[in-house]
Amino acid sequence: MEERLKIAVQKSGRLHDGSLSLLAECGIRIDNGFNQLIAQARDFPADILFLRNSDIPRYLEDGVADVAILGENVLIEKGKDYTILQKLGFSRCRLSLAIPKNEDYTGLGWFMNKKLATSYPNTLANFLEDNNIDAEIHEISGSVEIAPSIGLAEGICDLVSSGSTLLQNGLKEVEVILKSESCLVKGPSLSSAKEEIASEILFRIKAVLASRNNKYI
Repeated sequence: MEERLKIAVQKSGRLHDGSLSLLAECGIRIDNGFNQLIAQARDFPADILFLRNSDIPRYLEDGVADVAILGENVLIEKGKDYTILQKLGFSRCRLSLAIPKNEDYTGLGWFMNKKLATSYPNTLANFLEDNNIDAEIHEISGSVEIAPSIGLAEGICDLVSSGSTLLQNGLKEVEVILKSESCLVKGPSLSSAKEEIASEILFRIKAVLASRNNKYI
């Protein structure tokens, strides 16, 4: 029986479209029906798994997925030290601290004893500890940027791309904790046959990225 590589991608959200576009450029095309959670690639020994972004590291760890396309920020938050085969150049963003725009920001000391809302509690806690800042972290999922306006927190830690969402919610970005982009990640234990398939995908991805870069030279 032919072995097939299981590739995890984001079910919905900022990485979904870029992931499928990249795979298509690599000749890995699928017939994906509405709300389908798994789809076979055409003419290539791979299956695409559509998963929640935050769940992908666990699926890699358990061997349910063999490789994945996800953001570096997720790996860092989950504390997973998996092999990054290739950074992919799309969905670039940064994890930043933001505060109400009318606040006078005086440096990291501003956050001392403040309440901070975030969906990235581990990354934020590590940053605060490294900088000797004692603050209270409120973990929430989704709509983090509204926390200050409803009195839940005095500042936030959230992903930022253009910064427009912060502005719409009366916030300003004051510190960048880390920068992130999409990457191809390999699980901890692949069979030799799956390693060969993963190597072929990596080869194709590098060719696609080189071609993209040549367009801008």
